[in-house]
Amino acid sequence: MSTTPQDPERDVVVGRIGRPHGVRGEVSLELRTDEPDRRFADGAVLTVRGAPGRPAPEHATLTVAATRWHQERLLVRFEQLTDRDAAERARDLLLEVTIAADSAPVEDDEFYDFQIVGLSVVTEDGTPAGTVKAVLHPGAQDLLVVARNGQEDALVPFVSALVPEVDLAGGRLVVADRPGLLSPFEDE
Repeated sequence: MSTTPQDPERDVVVGRIGRPHGVRGEVSLELRTDEPDRRFADGAVLTVRGAPGRPAPEHATLTVAATRWHQERLLVRFEQLTDRDAAERARDLLLEVTIAADSAPVEDDEFYDFQIVGLSVVTEDGTPAGTVKAVLHPGAQDLLVVARNGQEDALVPFVSALVPEVDLAGGRLVVADRPGLLSPFEDE
């Protein structure tokens, strides 16, 4: 993926604010990064984006004051959220960082959503199957939304067993199709 002069940077979601923890404005985070120590380091400034159907955020940015792990959840205290009420109003807000559009995640088998969206989808035998329309992060497993011509969108778990190859330079990814995934079951 190349960078154009009009698009040298991208905003990447690195977390979603969850429920408040305690009365001093601390919140739990739903992480969307493999680098939480880097993205949520003390002093880090994160851009805030509102959740659909929710009021506009009170703050355009939030600054990390402190972090700690509690029962496998990252808890964060932001300078701007000083009490439980402020933390509750921030619930479901998305936290973003700006990165260079041509930068890559630290690991070879990791990708930013913007790198995946728009890729052509082919099956292992090379048959065109559609285009990646979106990447969903519902919880335990990321899902690719594959737009297919004349058919409903398909949801493909983004795991190496089903997506054995991602070729960013070639603009495509390979899906190991299974009945009911991209192709219909035999009795349909």
